Amino acid sequence: MVTIKKYPNRRLYDTSQSRYVNMDYIKQLIINHQDFEVVDSKTGGDVTKSILLQIVTESEATEHQSLLTNSLLKQLIRFYDGDMQIYLRSYLEQSLASFMEHQDTIQGMVKNLVEAGPLGVLNKVVEKNIGVWKKAQSELSKNKK
Repeated sequence: MVTIKKYPNRRLYDTSQSRYVNMDYIKQLIINHQDFEVVDSKTGGDVTKSILLQIVTESEATEHQSLLTNSLLKQLIRFYDGDMQIYLRSYLEQSLASFMEHQDTIQGMVKNLVEAGPLGVLNKVVEKNIGVWKKAQSELSKNKK
């Protein structure tokens, strides 16, 4: 795990590489699925969440990169201090994890749609279905004899 110290002057220091880093470096750690923590240099307290929120805030600043709409943010805020807050957190974590697991499959399907075009994909589906039906008919005819 990479430990990054956050100093009062807002500088970030990667202790594993003995060098100062910036928010883009931390964002790259996230993209590379590298485990890290950010600690306050004076107290040693974990300040990772505040750094992550800062990255999200900076990413949300440009409309074309935005994932969180105003409506979604308002709905999330309504869950704070409510009875369902812990359930929503768990639901969101599990949903996003599931989405990430299936992301490669989804991207592959979209790529095939783009490359083959709608008629090519439809043709493959029809061929596959015909193969399934022929196999089912063959099995049924074997069972009747």
